[in-house]
Amino acid sequence: MVSGAFYVPVYSSVSMSQGKLRADFSVTLSVHNASETRPLVLKRIAYFDTAGKMVESYLKAPIALKAVLDGRGLHRRPPTSRGGTGANFVVDWAATGEIAEPAVEALMVGSVGTGHYAFISQGRPIKLIGKN
Repeated sequence: MVSGAFYVPVYSSVSMSQGKLRADFSVTLSVHNASETRPLVLKRIAYFDTAGKMVESYLKAPIALKAVLDGRGLHRRPPTSRGGTGANFVVDWAATGEIAEPAVEALMVGSVGTGHYAFISQGRPIKLIGKN
């Protein structure tokens, strides 16, 4: 058994123009099974605010991403400041044997006036148990 966790920084709210403007962003979390042969089980997806307080948990039960590079967009919401500038996701995963680490990233999309902005944030592994 192999398991791990990813930390994914997200920015649901960003100050712009030297703090005179604030842009709220919608956030889409994407998790891809990078294995061609083994399923990946998502055990927990939790959203935390700037202060580290859990705002929401997104899985009622574990879900499996089948092999052959399956991917899922797991969280979408309209632009909001909920979570703040230091918000993040923690994604816990597991597999029955050696597996390529999943690809985890967030897409932020928002606008200020007539300007539209989009950027990504890559997840960083924070825990690995078992051989990978």
